[in-house]
Amino acid sequence: MPNMEISTTGDPRIESSYAWARLAAAVTLMGLGGCGMYSVTVVLPLIQAEFGVSRGDASLPYTATMVGFTIGGILMGRFSDRFGIMRPIMLGALCLACGLAMAAYAQTLWQFVLINGLIVGFLGTSTTFGPLVADISHWFTRRRGLAVAICVSGNYVAGTFWPPVMQALFDAFGWRTAYLIAAGFCLLAMIPLAWVLRHPSPIGAVETNAQPMGAISSRPLGLHPVMLQALIVLAGIACCVAMSMPQVHIVAYCGDLGFAAQRGAEMLSLMLGAGIISRMASGWIADKIGPLRTLLFGSVLQLVALSLFLPFNSLFGLYVVSAFFGLVQGGIVPMYPLIVREHFSASEAGARVSLVLMATVFGMAIGGWLTGVIFDWTGSYRAAFLHGMGWNLLNMSIAVFLLVRSMKFIPPRSIFQSAHP
Repeated sequence: MPNMEISTTGDPRIESSYAWARLAAAVTLMGLGGCGMYSVTVVLPLIQAEFGVSRGDASLPYTATMVGFTIGGILMGRFSDRFGIMRPIMLGALCLACGLAMAAYAQTLWQFVLINGLIVGFLGTSTTFGPLVADISHWFTRRRGLAVAICVSGNYVAGTFWPPVMQALFDAFGWRTAYLIAAGFCLLAMIPLAWVLRHPSPIGAVETNAQPMGAISSRPLGLHPVMLQALIVLAGIACCVAMSMPQVHIVAYCGDLGFAAQRGAEMLSLMLGAGIISRMASGWIADKIGPLRTLLFGSVLQLVALSLFLPFNSLFGLYVVSAFFGLVQGGIVPMYPLIVREHFSASEAGARVSLVLMATVFGMAIGGWLTGVIFDWTGSYRAAFLHGMGWNLLNMSIAVFLLVRSMKFIPPRSIFQSAHP
């Protein structure tokens, strides 16, 4: 028996001016919350010198932060399902500020690692990704794709804002004082923004006008819910293992080709900047043709972009391919929360969206490591690119499978027909 949910067609809060203000607050919170994740990458050489450790040991705080961020995101997503988004954001702001301040007083590497993993990552930054995306998805129907894509772009905003800001603070005041300044700034900025989110979301309302089926089935796409969730998670891991190769290793790849590291850094910046454009465009497209078709479209183009890195290895060619790669890969990740929201109950969105988004983070983490391992084995990035293309094919296969299932279990619509009439 389908689990029918209340229509929000007559709810004046949906896509209201407040909904857009809430979206702006969410993007800003995500950008601020990324402080812990991106600061720890910039501080790495200073930590290595401070504690007299190897480069591998100095990388452990980043690993701990990402592991905490991944696990904590799922927990905080479930927390937001039960209590609303404001409380976990308030908790995250307090823990992020406390964690950054405590890290400033760390006397050993392991203290710094544990603080970043447990307090900054697990309890702090984790609240400002998946839970925020799930919450925003409740406030939009016709423009949900665009709204979710804008929200997810907050992570790119963090990656653009925090590294140069923290580096400037490190140069001016030293890393310990810089961490204290960042802690105070995040606390003062995030608490008022969290208050903007105090109104309860119109949860328990899946829009009957937003889905051809008008209800959430107990067997979405004819699959057990656990199976569908697992397939979406696997798709998220696969696409991000593939996209991690250029994003994580482009600087090293340029060095191997004889180009300055600065050129590789510029290509990475070009990828991320183009990725923001890609996310906005993909959200708009998903509102027109649906997230599954948009996911498949983006996955095919990402495979093409990955393949172009092999023949085009001149400096100009790499700039062009990097820009193209950013334009196609940035729009893939926002499709996963949209697919979840289309086929699962809104009351489960926080946990389910957080789980699939954390899977993409895991994919980036393991993909970057695997690429390095393959390079060590072969002495070349060619095999690593082929490895990434293989994961991309897995992502495409899952997208095709789910799209075919959707055509069977949901009345088909033309790709030129709006997803939300």
